Amino acid sequence: MPQKTSRASFARFSAWFGEDKLRVQTSLESSKTAPLGHPIMKPRVFAAFVLPSIVMMLVFIAAPLASVFYNSFFQTKKSYETVVIESCTPGFGVSNCVTETKTQPILDENGDFIERTIFVGFENYRNVLELDRAQEAIAQWDFTRLLQFDFWSAMRFTLMFTFITLPLVVGFGMLIALAVNNSLQKIRGQVIFVSLLPFIITPVIGALSIRWLFVGDGIITSAMEAVSGQDIALFAQGWTVEILMVFYRVWHVAPFAFVVFYAGLQTVDQSTLESAVIDGASRFERLRYVVIPHLMPLIIFVTLIHLMDTYRVFEEIVGFRAEAYVTSFQYMTFDFLTTDQAGNRSLARASASAMLTMVGIVIILIPVLRFNWRARQRAA
Repeated sequence: MPQKTSRASFARFSAWFGEDKLRVQTSLESSKTAPLGHPIMKPRVFAAFVLPSIVMMLVFIAAPLASVFYNSFFQTKKSYETVVIESCTPGFGVSNCVTETKTQPILDENGDFIERTIFVGFENYRNVLELDRAQEAIAQWDFTRLLQFDFWSAMRFTLMFTFITLPLVVGFGMLIALAVNNSLQKIRGQVIFVSLLPFIITPVIGALSIRWLFVGDGIITSAMEAVSGQDIALFAQGWTVEILMVFYRVWHVAPFAFVVFYAGLQTVDQSTLESAVIDGASRFERLRYVVIPHLMPLIIFVTLIHLMDTYRVFEEIVGFRAEAYVTSFQYMTFDFLTTDQAGNRSLARASASAMLTMVGIVIILIPVLRFNWRARQRAA
């Protein structure tokens, strides 16, 4: 009897397994699969996901960029005309007449200025670069004079600001990530929250806050004066303002690097670290030969983001009110777009300045992208 029961159970199991296997095979045959076994998304579904992003990029990135590029080769000027004006004053017997030539703008029927847009080629770029004066200063090796020109002064500050803050942001972000990763589990959440606070604050508000701590009789300035017994004016020299701007950028952006590196540390292979410990590797050697190579793609990612963002430095100049001491490419473009007392602004120069800024970003990104490409080639 038990033998018959076991045979019946086996028969029912075989029938069930056969039906289930048949259902699986049928479902696999009915669905189209990619070479790796993943289902292929239908073209309509793919278009529904991708099309909104493409439209937004075309409208808000490609179209403005094309417009800026187009405007950089044109200038819009007011139309003027030369008129001859004869004014006469009555005299004894004969009128005294004076003829003078004047140039005046042409007005339409509404009394507005008539403007005309003309193609000027690379003249806007030459005006922004101030090539003639720059070449003369370089020929005379007078770099002090060269740095008095807006574009070259902006280049000096932008490059200094970018390449000084980069290693500080990456270094402090890595140190914070390692410290949090090795901290107690109970306080890890609180430490992460406090570490992210500078990154949450709006950039201009953060810059103003740091400025208020150091300007005039700010809290930190007053404490420094009490300790040293001397009057301290950190905003009276350009170099002290630049140091404060560097300090603020590192304080504000290092939490972003920390978040990225901390997430990467959670994916480090623990068996590899344990093997390194067994082989006698020190903490520094484990960091150098295991952790950092594992985090290298994230380091490159943070580097690219930081270079693109810092090369367009703007908030620090506005927040610290440092226009009298330093300028940047982004602020120079903003200054061209700001109307003067006569209500004029230079849209053509602003367009040329924006394009030169983009060219500069591409140039500084090329070495990092080449390094990443070569690393991938060696890994392959």
